[in-house]
Amino acid sequence: MIYREKMICSILLLITLTSCVSASLVVNVTQSSYQAEENHNITLEWTFTTRTDGSLKSLYIICEMLTDVRLFILFHLYEGVEVPESQHERFAGRVQFDKDVLREGRLRLHMSRLRTADSGLYLCDVFTGHDERSKRCHLNVTAERDRPKPETPNSSSGGRGASTTGSPSQAQRPGWIGLYCVLGLIVAGTLLGGCYYLRRKHPMNQSLPRELDPMNHSLEPDPVILSL
Repeated sequence: MIYREKMICSILLLITLTSCVSASLVVNVTQSSYQAEENHNITLEWTFTTRTDGSLKSLYIICEMLTDVRLFILFHLYEGVEVPESQHERFAGRVQFDKDVLREGRLRLHMSRLRTADSGLYLCDVFTGHDERSKRCHLNVTAERDRPKPETPNSSSGGRGASTTGSPSQAQRPGWIGLYCVLGLIVAGTLLGGCYYLRRKHPMNQSLPRELDPMNHSLEPDPVILSL
């Protein structure tokens, strides 16, 4: 009877220890899907359970981008120390992680200058002294949207603060008005000159002989000869 109880206790203890070991490491991803725009930045985050002593010497992490052709390593941590030599060249200089939150069981990868080719599936494997777990997420990077060009002052119409020059045709209007004024003066001068010339040539304006000029009062009347 005593032997049977000891066997049961041993089995229960073994089950408990097995459960503790298998549940000692839990890995989760903050978001299962990320959406970003080209040339922008994004942060991918995973969480995992940590050791009670807070030591990172037995922590190994590998984060990879999965494609149909091959795997691209974007982050490698060996015994709590980053190994940049393992990083693929396509991610060189574009991936950094927060060391301060790593002891808290948080892996935060900051990706900068995103490209559309960065779209895909990302897998993060976490290894400890006795277990290994992984979680994946999806990143979709869209092309940069075409932004409207800034509106120039000449393109604004009406309203307060609108440009006084307006369109190019309006800007040229004062020059045309000056040209019209000059042409008008030339035409007016030509007409006045023509009228003056015609008036001088008119028969009514020809000078009369002195003796026929009715306005000439200097002429003395012919003397009257009286016959005796």
